[in-house]
Amino acid sequence: MEKPILIIGGKGKTGSRVAERLHALNKPVRFASRSTGFDWTDRSTWAIALQGASAAYITYYPDLAVKGAPDDIEALAKLAVSLGVKRLVLLSGRGEPEAQESERRLIASGADWTIVRSSWFNQNFDEGQFQPMILEGEIALPVSGVREPFIDADDIADVVVAALTDPRHIGELYEVTGPRLLTFAEAIAEISKASGREVFFQTISNEEFVKGLKSAEVPEDLAELLVELFTVVLDGRNEYLTDGVQRALGRSPKDFAGYVEDAAAGGAWK
Repeated sequence: MEKPILIIGGKGKTGSRVAERLHALNKPVRFASRSTGFDWTDRSTWAIALQGASAAYITYYPDLAVKGAPDDIEALAKLAVSLGVKRLVLLSGRGEPEAQESERRLIASGADWTIVRSSWFNQNFDEGQFQPMILEGEIALPVSGVREPFIDADDIADVVVAALTDPRHIGELYEVTGPRLLTFAEAIAEISKASGREVFFQTISNEEFVKGLKSAEVPEDLAELLVELFTVVLDGRNEYLTDGVQRALGRSPKDFAGYVEDAAAGGAWK
């Protein structure tokens, strides 16, 4: 019997898509999340998830940008290798010091590794924290003219599945972006046009952003992450395109306009 591929965070934006693709390939899948007893804050729960797996796709909650993430990734990778699970694929983030340190720890673990270093997901606008703001007609964020090459979660999932199922991807770092740089204001304008909704973008101060997160009762760990991403990572350091999707899959990544069209047609912003 073929050993299952472990997906840590199987209900997330990329994990769920990876699972769908693996099922379509008739690959057995095992999920690891809090609902199945796996907890990033409790290392005693890790071994039972890893035992008997053939490979693992690792997504870290809430994000590799948080402090302590490199220690957890190192511990998990070493445990996986000791249990015979050498094939590890890590979802990482661009321009995040803690994420890049996590990558280095994974590489040093002795695993057969692949790293997928990603820009911001398109799906943050229809499956994530920005959707409620869009439905209310305004997105207010502490960012102005910085441009981001938003990447589609389907492209990430395709790269991850290729890495999990084809040994040619071992030892590769794929930095994946969409094919176009957009400011948040430009992205919102495209969503507004495609959805038929009036949605406005407003630049606010960091203080106003933090105050808004508190009033919305956003969990503290998620709030700290969002502040880190907007005040540190979105400073222009990632304002360039990469060829990770092309290198991994031999095709171009999906454009933001195509994502918006599909999401609007699917009723994401109704």
